[in-house]
Amino acid sequence: MQTGPFSLPNQVALAPMAGVTDRPFRQLCRRLGAGLTVSEMVTSDPRLRATPKTLRRIDHQGEPAPRSVQIAGADPAYLADAARFNVAHGADIIDINMGCPAKKVCNAAAGSALLSDEALVARILERIVAAVEVPVTLKIRTGPAPDRRNAVRIARIAESAGIAAIAVHGRTRRCAFKGAVEYESIRAVKRAVSIPIIANGDITSPAQARRVLDDTGADAVMIGRAAQGNPWLPGAVAEYLRSGTKAEPPGVQERAGVLLAHLRALHAFYGEARGVRVARKHLSWYCRAYPQGERFWRSVNRVECARRQLALTRDFFHRMLDETPPRLAA
Repeated sequence: MQTGPFSLPNQVALAPMAGVTDRPFRQLCRRLGAGLTVSEMVTSDPRLRATPKTLRRIDHQGEPAPRSVQIAGADPAYLADAARFNVAHGADIIDINMGCPAKKVCNAAAGSALLSDEALVARILERIVAAVEVPVTLKIRTGPAPDRRNAVRIARIAESAGIAAIAVHGRTRRCAFKGAVEYESIRAVKRAVSIPIIANGDITSPAQARRVLDDTGADAVMIGRAAQGNPWLPGAVAEYLRSGTKAEPPGVQERAGVLLAHLRALHAFYGEARGVRVARKHLSWYCRAYPQGERFWRSVNRVECARRQLALTRDFFHRMLDETPPRLAA
């Protein structure tokens, strides 16, 4: 898929997810085959630019291009300035958040709350596109509510403003993450505009991704929650879309090696104390498929030391193997 000057290596993007798609996770998913990853949303409020959270979210050290950074807010001037700020700090693509249904975001009139004000949407998009020379993309939902779906009108506004591509989550703001995904609404958006459309929502397997592309005519898919604990999924989907071949799921040894490397990256990125806490949710996601996962989770969730967290994780995976494995690197 082409996004501005960037020709993406495949049709699979990793969705921006607050508290998940930090730099270590983005780098991991890119290494395992995702064609594009999008950062956690970065606030457009200039008063928060020096906070530890924002400084971590604009840290792209070691990330391959194109680096896509999602910005959030409701003020056109603030958002335009945030776009310039993030480009100056390494963003190759600016993505605009008009899809998040979280109350904290919507109560500030940002995220998917913006879909209720089409005139404001137009002003925001025009200001941001004029502010930067990099491609600007947009993430939306199908509308504010099931009785007020306006994704087609929003998409036409976006195309007129110069937006390079649109990711559409096939639910309304009111639906959040509940109920069936409206792939027919994504299909309607694709038919209404000529810019690339990325289908998002409940894409959990390579076969599902293929069906969604066939049903919607979308140019690519975006995977979100299904990649939590399964960073191999975007790459497996990309390979299936390219060749029709289903990749073998990673074995216990590979899962252990990837998880341990991910934990070490989190400890390095956040520092030991915070890194251990952030790692806990990833540990629960990686291990939920194993029968002994719940017991392991209860024990490792109380650990405050990075070395101990790594040791317990190594021991857990050793027990999952049918035979004694090679010693895993510390």
